[in-house]
Amino acid sequence: MARVLILGGGFAAVVAAESLAKRLGPDHEITVVSRNRNFVFYPALVRLAFGKSESSDITFDLRSALLDRRVQFIEAEIARIDCRERSVTIRSAEFRGELHYDFVLLATGRRLATERITGFFEYADHLLTVDAALRFGERVKTFDRGRTVIGHCPDARLPIPVFETAIALSRLHEKGECNRRAITIVSNETIDQMFAGAGLSGRIHDMLRLRGIEFISDFEITDVTPESVIARDGRRLDCGLRMLIPPFCGPGPVLGPGIINGEGYVKVDKRMRVEGVDRTYAAGDCVSLPGPKMGHMAVRQAAVAADNMVAELEGREPASTYDHEMMLVIDAGKESIFAKKDLWSDEPGEIQEGRFWGWAKRRQEEHWKAQHA
Repeated sequence: MARVLILGGGFAAVVAAESLAKRLGPDHEITVVSRNRNFVFYPALVRLAFGKSESSDITFDLRSALLDRRVQFIEAEIARIDCRERSVTIRSAEFRGELHYDFVLLATGRRLATERITGFFEYADHLLTVDAALRFGERVKTFDRGRTVIGHCPDARLPIPVFETAIALSRLHEKGECNRRAITIVSNETIDQMFAGAGLSGRIHDMLRLRGIEFISDFEITDVTPESVIARDGRRLDCGLRMLIPPFCGPGPVLGPGIINGEGYVKVDKRMRVEGVDRTYAAGDCVSLPGPKMGHMAVRQAAVAADNMVAELEGREPASTYDHEMMLVIDAGKESIFAKKDLWSDEPGEIQEGRFWGWAKRRQEEHWKAQHA
């Protein structure tokens, strides 16, 4: 019997747990540990903020979903991982204990490094949790003065909500559901840099220009105050409403030394094996691969990791490899944009436009819940 431990509760954890449960016999033990028992379909949080979906539409209970698939679930914080000793220290309000494993998948996600931006916690909104999205939605309803600043902080690595939020606000203006106010997007990167060279710059600039949305690409956010967003060079944008994607970093110290890079992300090879330790895999936002952090990447990485875990358990050499491809949709109604780009290639990406892609993104949300909840 092998004890397989999956640490995390997002896309990678769910996909890996389901794949392993289907392919391994009942004599193997599969356990998922996550600090939150609710799975959240993160790409839908912008829609949630603007009242286009309900919390129940984009979440489901992990414990019940996984138990139906012969996977144990433990709701607890991960305090420490010792990959050499193959043990994990966990804790909750009721207990603290140690779990031992034969194989582990690290799918703990990224950490929001809000401490890097002075005043972020006190004065900025973001859209990376259900509660945060709902709070921002309430602020939008009562906002009646000044500029809106939508920001992509240094190292944020998730540009899609920035542009979807700006477009959603402009639609409210068009429909007369709120007073027309200036909307400004700020980042320390160009659009091409934000989307890893996918070739979206011209199309997104055109979309923003048509809607009167300003884009500033040399604004490195360092401070947030109750009235403004401030750049490193001292420039200040006064605003009455702000939504910022904070800096990301890896989970870092909880994983222990030797397996993380300088940003705290887990170092992996193309088979999603953690460098330098046996029987240890990683997938999702916690890994050190370059470019944006997106759910579909976590899904593919988890599938590769599960394939290779099964191979090892069956005495075969792991052979499944991950191709680092970015595939995204910016939901902007009839101006929605689809892009697909191999991030390990200099070849240009594939880009398509049209209302279909926004529809397809919303159907994917429904399909995911129907398949996994």
